[in-house]
Amino acid sequence: MNKSVVLVVEDDLAIRNLICTTLEIHHYDYLVAKNGETALMMATSHNPNAILLDLGLPDIDGVQIIKKIRSWSNTPIIVISARSNDLDKIEALDFGADDYLTKPFSVDELLARLRVALRRTHSDKIESSIFINGDLKIDYAAGCVYIAQTEIHLTPMEYKLICILSNNVGKVLTHTFITKAIWGTSYDTDIASLRVFMATLRKKIEKDTAQPQYIQTHVGVGYRMLKI
Repeated sequence: MNKSVVLVVEDDLAIRNLICTTLEIHHYDYLVAKNGETALMMATSHNPNAILLDLGLPDIDGVQIIKKIRSWSNTPIIVISARSNDLDKIEALDFGADDYLTKPFSVDELLARLRVALRRTHSDKIESSIFINGDLKIDYAAGCVYIAQTEIHLTPMEYKLICILSNNVGKVLTHTFITKAIWGTSYDTDIASLRVFMATLRKKIEKDTAQPQYIQTHVGVGYRMLKI
């Protein structure tokens, strides 16, 4: 039985009913907010385990809600929006959304994204210097990375990159987020360099770079380390 509480922020009745019915069938507890003001009040008073957020609300734009919640909480936020433009996705992710689903969406995909977000939150609470994901193992204390128990040698930049991805496993990280974390800037040249380092890192950890197991590309947006 799931004990996670999900806050559903959606003004469209049909979509709201679909999401709530899906959550109920899969034994999640849920709260409902039909506008931004109610969403912020519920996020503050009920401290949900995850938030499913529509951007096009009648009173407050969803991106502003993300910014407000991120000022005091790391609760996973999955955006569910009709806005399919890459710039809209990047803006929401840069301001702190964990994931982005475009309407119409698959219910199975929504549930999978929710499970990943909740697992990541749980693992964040467990302090450990060891990260394990499939055959990938990172010993943060020793600064070592292993694939199938064999140590692989990464450059300092590749190691920093894999640490950023693994510390945010399951979360889409934008080019801007990653380049600022590495270099403190996000110029076009930084993004071009990021692609080069990502390609060399993949060659070292992926069995088949054409079908990556660990690092997923979101074209025009950024990258995500998949939870295996």
